[in-house]
Amino acid sequence: MISAQDWEDAERLWQYHHLGHSPRPCSVAVGLGSHDLGVADTAVDLYKRGMAPLLVFTGATSPTTRDRMPRGEAVHYRERAVELGVPDSAVLVEPRARNTGENIRFTRELLEEAEVDVSSVLLISKPYEERRAYATARKLWPEVEVVNASTPMTLGEYVESIQDARLVIDMLVGALQRLLVYPEQGFMISQQVPDDVLNAYERLCRNGFTSRLLTTQEPSA
Repeated sequence: MISAQDWEDAERLWQYHHLGHSPRPCSVAVGLGSHDLGVADTAVDLYKRGMAPLLVFTGATSPTTRDRMPRGEAVHYRERAVELGVPDSAVLVEPRARNTGENIRFTRELLEEAEVDVSSVLLISKPYEERRAYATARKLWPEVEVVNASTPMTLGEYVESIQDARLVIDMLVGALQRLLVYPEQGFMISQQVPDDVLNAYERLCRNGFTSRLLTTQEPSA
């Protein structure tokens, strides 16, 4: 049972994970691979609005995407973008990354090898991963300006799209935990977490929304 307090706490985490950046033209747009094809759709929309001349999709597969995206997340994203009218020449694929840190490192290497001059990156993720993606990019690619974007939607709309409210709250809790512990491990920059967000996180943990919590030391994912 998900209580009214649980929903209120989940909404606090949802809002905190969003950075509220306004999309603006950047050197390149980078779509971070996941189960969510909405990332590719948002990247295409931003490309068509002139926010970046080049798209990079990054991601291999994971246990949650292997069946749905057998050719790899980045490859499926690219296919989606081309299907929606983006020219082949405007899409690069980075097919090896298996976590957020690798998404950033391998994309940076790909663009350096392609001799693409990058001063700013439009970083596109799932809605609740904005802050985590930003913190990772600022740590691993500090010389570029980072602007975050995701599909505009409310928590309720996202729950409706996933069709599993408990899983969504678990993911919000897991993403917040990583913001707390990964800076100490060198995976991302540290960010201030307001007390009301921390309190909401702790209540949700006590109420059992813990399936996405780290139980051991593991790489940034």
